Order: sequence, then C-alpha cells, then structure tokens
Amino acid sequence: MKSTRHLVHPQLQILLEQDLTLDTREENIGALRDNFREVSPDPATFMRDDVILEERHVPGLNGAPDVRFFLYRPKDTETVLPVFLHLHGGGHFAGDAESAGLQNFPFAAEIPCVVASVDYRLTPETKAPGSVEDGYAVLEYLFDNATELSIDKSRIAVGGESAGAHIAASLALMARDKRKVPLVHQQLIYPMLDDRTVTDGHQLDYTGEFIWTRQNNRDAWNMLLTKVPGSADVNAYEAPARATDLEGVAPAYIWVGQLDLFVEECLDYARRLMAAGVPTELHVQPGFIHGAELVLRDPPVCQRALQERFNALKSALYPPADTMD
Repeated sequence: MKSTRHLVHPQLQILLEQDLTLDTREENIGALRDNFREVSPDPATFMRDDVILEERHVPGLNGAPDVRFFLYRPKDTETVLPVFLHLHGGGHFAGDAESAGLQNFPFAAEIPCVVASVDYRLTPETKAPGSVEDGYAVLEYLFDNATELSIDKSRIAVGGESAGAHIAASLALMARDKRKVPLVHQQLIYPMLDDRTVTDGHQLDYTGEFIWTRQNNRDAWNMLLTKVPGSADVNAYEAPARATDLEGVAPAYIWVGQLDLFVEECLDYARRLMAAGVPTELHVQPGFIHGAELVLRDPPVCQRALQERFNALKSALYPPADTMD
C-alpha cells in the first residue's frame, strides 16, 4: 500500500498527529469497548431541552433477547412525523446507541422527525445476521405501532455509519424481501458492505492507511461471520454487497471518503444500485479518511459532510413538492 499522508485534507492533518492505530484482535475487544466509552462525548453535553428522549425495549426476532433502543421526539408537537432508524458504528464489536445522540438530537429537532437509535448486539458474542435482525425487530415495532407513536409509516428511513451503515443496507434488503415495511431512504455513510474486501484485489492502493485499516477490517469480518470472509456462501444479510438482486430496495445516499478503505466497495455498490434502477446519490470526499467528521466536527470540511447527510435525510423524509408543469 502506498502512503496517503500527503493526500489527507489539510483540515484533517491534525488527526495524523495522534495515534490512530486500533488493536482489533478478538482478545482485545473488551479494552477497545472501554476505550470507545472513554472517548465518547458525555451525553450531558449534547442533550437538548426541545427533544424528548425515551428508552424502550422490543422482543428480538426468533427468540433472541429483547432489543434496547432510544426514541427521540421533538417536544411540543402533536404532528405525525417521519422516522429515521439509526444504527451506530464501531466495527460491529464496539460503540453504543447513547453516543449517537450527538447527531440524533439535532436530527429529531431540526428535520424534524422521530429518531430510533438501536443498541444492537455486538460481535464476537453475536454473529451475523444478529445485528440486522435486532434492527428489523425495532423497524417492525415502529411500523406496527405507528399510530401510538404518531409516526407516518409511509416515511421511514434507515441509516448509519460504517458497521451501522452495513446493518442499514442489510435492513433495506430485508425490508424489501419481507414486503411489510416500506422504506423511503437508506443513508449509508462509509458503509462496510463487502467481506471480500479482506482478500487481495478488492482495494485501491491509496486507501485504508488511517483509522480503519486492512487488518482492522479483516479482524472485524472474522468476528462477524461464521464463515471465512470471501467464502462463496456468505449471504446478503451478512454482507450486503453479496446481494445478487438490488431491484426494489430503498433509494440510497452513499457518502465515503476518497482515502477510506471502503471507497471501492461503495463505488461498486452505487453502480449496481443504479443498474438496478434504484435512485442513488453518491458523494466521494477528496482527502477524507474513515470517520474523521465524528472525531473532528469543527473543521469546515467536516461540517459540510455532516450538513450534506442532514440535507439528504430531510429531503427524503420531506420530499419537495413537484413544481413541474
């Protein structure tokens, strides 16, 4: 792999002064989870008085444990609102729904919408597609209880970052296949889509040097799957890029950095979505590395990235009126 340090956006260069390595061996997962919790912002710093936050639990699918999730709703509104089901990132082995409040509070208040943030089961304790089934259990609950929750069941979106975007993409496939919950949008932020990325020949030379590396990706897929990554029998709910038919899935918004390890699989997935007739918007940000905007939120390039996905979600949940004659 070639060095990409000189290609990192100037506003992100400060990240390169930090130790960005992650020891993602299975025996280190406990320590990594502790570290994620330590560096996550204190929820007290992003709570908002104009949003009601509620913790709920729903039964898991097929006898799985109950699924915990957080429901965000704008205060002082009787309006029936669209809903955004959010899945946090963390390589499938770390992260939690609480930390996602940093973006979910403003989403709820300013779009406005109901946000459901899922605390799905993690690896290596739970293998694929356990996390996807957790997400679907919450999705179905929202749909079935739309009247009680004042949710517009015709305006439901799913989305997430990295591993969470992987789950969101799989949920879009599952929702299409089950033919019960219609989705208007899938928001995939540098999604982890393809287990074959751990094999040779599925990566660009100038990707994956910082934050999320080839070794991190290999470790994550090994913990997620019950099969060897790259095997012929990996299915679409385990790795969305394995879907042979993408026709009829929800319109997609994909955002990825040029230097992100996942850029190649994102490009390919977007191409295949478009070939299947799925409305697809793709953003590739020059000089961007994996998750940079969640670590450094203040630089203008990070603010723009966050605003772009906010705008995409708002447009999907509140489509502009057709002004054509």
